[in-house]
Amino acid sequence: MVALAQLSGVVDEVVDASPWALSDADVVASLDAVHTLEQRLAAVKLGLVREVDGRGLATRQGATSTAVWLRERLRLTGRSARHLVATAASLDEGPPQVRSALARGAVTVEQAVVVAETVGALPAAVGPEVADKAASLLVDFAAQHEPTVLRRLGTRILDHVAPDLAEQAEAEALRRAEERALVDRHLTLADQPDGQVRVTGRLDGETASLLRAAIEPLCAPAGLGDDRSPGQRRHDALAEVCRLALRTGDLPEHGGDRPQLVVTVALEPLRNHLGAGTLDTGVRLTPDAVRRIACDAAVLPAVLGGESQVLDVGRQRRLITGPLRRALVLRDGGCAFPGCDRPPRWCDGHHIRHWSDGGPTRLDNAVLLCGHHHRVVHQGEWGVRPGSDGRPEFLPPAWLDPQRVPRRNLYHRRC
Repeated sequence: MVALAQLSGVVDEVVDASPWALSDADVVASLDAVHTLEQRLAAVKLGLVREVDGRGLATRQGATSTAVWLRERLRLTGRSARHLVATAASLDEGPPQVRSALARGAVTVEQAVVVAETVGALPAAVGPEVADKAASLLVDFAAQHEPTVLRRLGTRILDHVAPDLAEQAEAEALRRAEERALVDRHLTLADQPDGQVRVTGRLDGETASLLRAAIEPLCAPAGLGDDRSPGQRRHDALAEVCRLALRTGDLPEHGGDRPQLVVTVALEPLRNHLGAGTLDTGVRLTPDAVRRIACDAAVLPAVLGGESQVLDVGRQRRLITGPLRRALVLRDGGCAFPGCDRPPRWCDGHHIRHWSDGGPTRLDNAVLLCGHHHRVVHQGEWGVRPGSDGRPEFLPPAWLDPQRVPRRNLYHRRC
């Protein structure tokens, strides 16, 4: 306690110092020194937490667990308190050289946990001598590598300290990881009150690789002016992959063409740009979203009774498909929006003059647009019209070009 009081007095002097008066070199040196002291004090703190837990002080004082006691005592979140108890236990049960390195400030708390967990996961067959060598080598690696890289190096540590056991240990580790992935894999789609859906889950390595391979080519910014965040681009890429899968016609049961997404909307409000729609899941859509989906979907006129029961359903009409879609692909070559490189398979057929406004389903009233630019056009700032040669041309918004000079996509031109 005397030493801690003295340390507190020294900290008072440091807190009162003014960093702005330091040279660049002194600022960096001071940051390094504070960081090292922070790790050394963390070693002391973790030792005390372990002692509190080992003595059962928390339960003796009426708490249900050490984590609950720490949450109240140190004013932590429950998650932080549980992490503190787990970290203290991990280091206490780990190799002594790890605790020693943390006390010297030679490793950070995160690095110490990585080393302890890596050594603890080694097969029992390696023996304590090999485990100690692995711990010492990983502590040395910590001088150059941050925790993520250190953990990756730890997966191959036996190559350095026990090559004769490395292959067998790796095979066993891969087998255990595969078993865990088989049990842990899941995907949850949780409806939110605002109509959005929260996606959570865990993918095995193979499935994650498939997902990345499918969406990464679609995650690049779509030309100048694309201000979507990386997360938004991944969202849109996943949507386009799903659209492609639905378009193939190879999905089981409900697979095939577009009528797998069912939207209900009254016809007159749709024509007047006012009609919100309802998915078959009950989720409500804005009028703009309904009209965008309707661009390349089957329309089924239905007569509903007073309680919305279906009395009669007519045949579908107005779908950009078959020969018309093939003609669009030949003419546009892909997304026709200026500068876009998306291929035809990622594109929707868009009515230049919407079908609900009386627009015909003809080549001169249709254009291929990728999902992103389909949304852009439906937002209304960009205009699109057939040019004198029948090819689509786009009118930029006035804020981008006051003259609104028509633009074309030359990326897909074959001649």
